[in-house]
Amino acid sequence: MAGRLGPRLRRAAPVAALGVVAVAGTGVGLALRDEDRRTRVDRQLRMWRLSVRRLLAWATLKVRGRKASEEKRARLEEQFAIRSAQDVAEVLGNMKGAIMKAGQMVSFIADGLPPEAQAAMATLQAEVPPMAPSLAEQVVRDELGADPDKLFLEWEPVPRAAASIGQVHYAVMPDGREVAVKVQYPGVDRAIKSDLDNAELLYGMFAAFALKNMDVKAMVDELRIRMGDELDYRKEARYQQEFADRYRGHPFIHIPDVVPERSAQRVITSEWVDGMSWKEFLAGSTREQKETAAEILFRFAEGSIWHHGVFNGDPHPGNYRFHPKKGKVTFLDFGLVKRWAPGELETLSPILDAILRQNPGGLVQALVRAGFLPRDHGMPEGLIYEFCSQPYIPFQLERFTYTSKFVGQTLQRMLDLTGQYGDLIKSLNMPPSYVILDRVVWGFSALFGKMEVTANWGRLLSEYLSDAPPSTELGRIEAEWRARRDQDPDRPATAAR
Repeated sequence: MAGRLGPRLRRAAPVAALGVVAVAGTGVGLALRDEDRRTRVDRQLRMWRLSVRRLLAWATLKVRGRKASEEKRARLEEQFAIRSAQDVAEVLGNMKGAIMKAGQMVSFIADGLPPEAQAAMATLQAEVPPMAPSLAEQVVRDELGADPDKLFLEWEPVPRAAASIGQVHYAVMPDGREVAVKVQYPGVDRAIKSDLDNAELLYGMFAAFALKNMDVKAMVDELRIRMGDELDYRKEARYQQEFADRYRGHPFIHIPDVVPERSAQRVITSEWVDGMSWKEFLAGSTREQKETAAEILFRFAEGSIWHHGVFNGDPHPGNYRFHPKKGKVTFLDFGLVKRWAPGELETLSPILDAILRQNPGGLVQALVRAGFLPRDHGMPEGLIYEFCSQPYIPFQLERFTYTSKFVGQTLQRMLDLTGQYGDLIKSLNMPPSYVILDRVVWGFSALFGKMEVTANWGRLLSEYLSDAPPSTELGRIEAEWRARRDQDPDRPATAAR
């Protein structure tokens, strides 16, 4: 049966396998001496039950499909994909913390699944059930020393948004400023620490979809550091204010200022921003507005990566507010931020240069130097180039239109161990420092695919890789803003290129 899996089932397998994780060492039979252990065991049991359900479903599919016709087997595979996605999304979506965040980070693989399965995995990107108003008020009281109605002129007890770690309330400062108050769920710190401490569970989860030769331990350890940072809103506040200062006065990129006197370890208060949500924007914007927004998202990501050496590693659709009439985008949530260490970016540049110049020999040399390939890989240069260049096809053409079909099929080919690149996939390794960047690349590709936007992506990228002149009107406007900023002697140090 393994050799006869259809393409949708090969894409469904990693989704189902998210539940098939290591649960050794849970110590269920031991006395539960404290709340942290109870939290850890409870979360492990939920994942274990998910694993058992999906394994039984997989076994049933193999038995039923053994003698089935091609048409019937295709129907069985599609039903398995849909049910697996629904089951995984329901369990992970109700767990909050690092497990849900991990699910969000890999949910882009849904682009290759049937529509019903895509809809199920999309719920991981949607809002989650909020906590009771009294619990949110208690967190504010504990962190800021007073009740919300004492700290704010106006406080909405019902949140405007809820996500994997906290929820956002609308409030008004005593001086009249409208603000967004993000409050961390009580107990989510224990849940996340439990998940992050349980390395075996995370190693197993990511091994379910990672490349066979990938150093999963190093990859998960990198993610554990980034996710652990999200627990302390003081770190997020510093990151957000750094980005706000860096992009202050930008013509089309906006980051809300933090209100430090109303921020603490589990509460972060920042300027309130109205705007269209991702869902609203996708449904109610014109093609021109979508292409403008996509270019803004692209320029924010690439400018942060190449000009500033620090970038937001969470391209979650809920992290943006769109202002199509103004031609602007507001960027929210800076909990998952990656800062390049010395030498990391310099190692990455030759890889991209070789791909964009269509230089297979130079690409292989750069991959070996960066640690993506062993020196004795024994693979043809042409095959390596063909595989690694697939996500960058949009950057090699004069103009390219992203689609969900392109993203899904590209991911399918690049994760298919039984396909033409199987042996190469087994030889590849991703250095952990690039894990977050890879998430950004695929995350934005998925967003662009859903917007179906067209651009000369290669020229846009060359502005950041090689200081090429602006290729669009937005590029010209940004270059003028950067020139004015660089001449300002009073600009914050973080605004320096």
